[in-house]
Amino acid sequence: MTGRSAPELLILHAVRLLGFANSATVAERAGASHDDTLRVLREAERAGWVQHVEFADLGGWSLTDSGKAENERQLAVERGGADPENRIATVYRAFIPLNARLLRAVTDWQIRPTGEDRFAPNDHADATWDGRVLAELDTLNDTLPPLIARLAQVLARFDGYDIRFAAALRRAQGGQRDWVDKTHIDSCHRVWFQLHEDLVATLGIDRGTENTAASW
Repeated sequence: MTGRSAPELLILHAVRLLGFANSATVAERAGASHDDTLRVLREAERAGWVQHVEFADLGGWSLTDSGKAENERQLAVERGGADPENRIATVYRAFIPLNARLLRAVTDWQIRPTGEDRFAPNDHADATWDGRVLAELDTLNDTLPPLIARLAQVLARFDGYDIRFAAALRRAQGGQRDWVDKTHIDSCHRVWFQLHEDLVATLGIDRGTENTAASW
């Protein structure tokens, strides 16, 4: 049976995955009403798990260190009940080599070495170069649905990453280059980053020791 996450977990976890976001964006990511999201965020703020920061005309929520620890505690309890067979860890091991390919593709989208500068920014004037990157993203797009299906069979909150990635890729293939790598929109890179963060948070993996963890 697929595990259903508690709304409070989903809201706190959404703050972690988004990094910094206003309450409306957190509510959308958590699949919760705005009123419920504000209530949970204010309770979490009183507990010291989140903080609201405003500067200029921008305001948003982010996790504190204790909030990150609480999020990981909640995730560990959830996984203990929903995944006794460690199926998420199995999917994570399959994800790691794909992640390396995604990072390489995004780097190639941003940088195109020249004879004078091996870190020269990609000006996107070379359609063949960009086409190879988009082809690699398309191949990675094909790998996501079966992985997400396996994850969603364990925890429903993993559902949808493949749909979001495919939607961003379609925009990029249509000439909207920002949808490959920009972080202010739901680009291929942003969706993939959030999936990666979701996996390591769920499994309690420290990014600094990720390569060791991948050998589980």
